[in-house]
Amino acid sequence: MKNIKQVGLFLLTIIILFNSGCKTQSAVSYLALGDSYTIGESVDQDQRWPVQLVEALQDSGIQMSGQRIIAKTGWTTLELKDAIADADLNPPYKLVSLLIGVNDQYDGLDFTKYPGRFEFLVKKSIELTGGNPDHVLVVSIPDYSVTPFGQKKNPDKIERELAEYNATNKAITDRLGAYYVNITPGSKKALNDRSLIAGDGLHPSGKMYTQWVEQIMPVLLPEMRTWKKEQQ
Repeated sequence: MKNIKQVGLFLLTIIILFNSGCKTQSAVSYLALGDSYTIGESVDQDQRWPVQLVEALQDSGIQMSGQRIIAKTGWTTLELKDAIADADLNPPYKLVSLLIGVNDQYDGLDFTKYPGRFEFLVKKSIELTGGNPDHVLVVSIPDYSVTPFGQKKNPDKIERELAEYNATNKAITDRLGAYYVNITPGSKKALNDRSLIAGDGLHPSGKMYTQWVEQIMPVLLPEMRTWKKEQQ
């Protein structure tokens, strides 16, 4: 009996030593920054693209801890900057996404000030990951000129100005080393496919957000699988 106990203790010690030498995979913390497109105006919570992204990543074997969303309909770059400063954050986040600028255009803010404001937000996003630009995802601004709301305004002007905004935010994102996903061409499909537009006639539907996630996943998933391997 004494020998059996000794063997049991020996095996238990081996198991403890083995486990202590193995890294456990921690869940990925995710912070989503933006405006109405991030908070999912006019769609159910489970249809928001950050929520759908977390689900898609989990289905692909990435352990996620959910998502923290700092976004509000109508926010400009200035308002998002203030909201981040006022928020009770817990960095570093493993993943930060940023989609902002449509209300700078809609409100007619001075475009010459957008590059500096956007660059600040990208740099802040990188800071919130602990200084890892490859843990930051920037999403382009969708083209709302094709929506029923946009068609009643000045769609040619909207399209032209948003193209300038997106060229600017892509150039800044590329220079700072973060990931950029251009969902704008796909958003134009809403002109002929009203199922891509929410009931308010302006914002994307859950179906369009699903298409965004389908574009994001091939860009983001290989990088996140690398993070996973580093933890093993």
